[in-house]
Amino acid sequence: MASEIFPWRKEYSVGIPQIDTQHQGLIKLINGLHGSMLAGKGNQAMAGVLDELVRYAESHFSDEAGMLRQRGYSGLAAHIEEHQRLTTQVSDLRRDFSTGEITMSLGVMRFLKEWLANHILDRDMDYARELKTR
Repeated sequence: MASEIFPWRKEYSVGIPQIDTQHQGLIKLINGLHGSMLAGKGNQAMAGVLDELVRYAESHFSDEAGMLRQRGYSGLAAHIEEHQRLTTQVSDLRRDFSTGEITMSLGVMRFLKEWLANHILDRDMDYARELKTR
């Protein structure tokens, strides 16, 4: 898709199909929002996409934490704290948009992309490396 701001790359794979699929779903939401922005419908689409992004992220984070708990990941507590921080950031973004404090912009798009990419490439790769060595 020409409007993708955040194409999936193999470097994002944690090697767990269920988690990779969920990460791809989050990326698809961010790309959909970017496509709406390019079509001039960013502000109209943003509220719904941010709501969906918050719900999807909460569901994904819950699934991921459950899987990590089941597999005995040593960094689980810190990972859950990171999930809570990320969820708060996106919830704050959603609130700021709904109150008119922010509008759809490339800055918001970059924040969402970096928010997810950094989490996957940093925090999620920590558990991927640990779980692969078992």
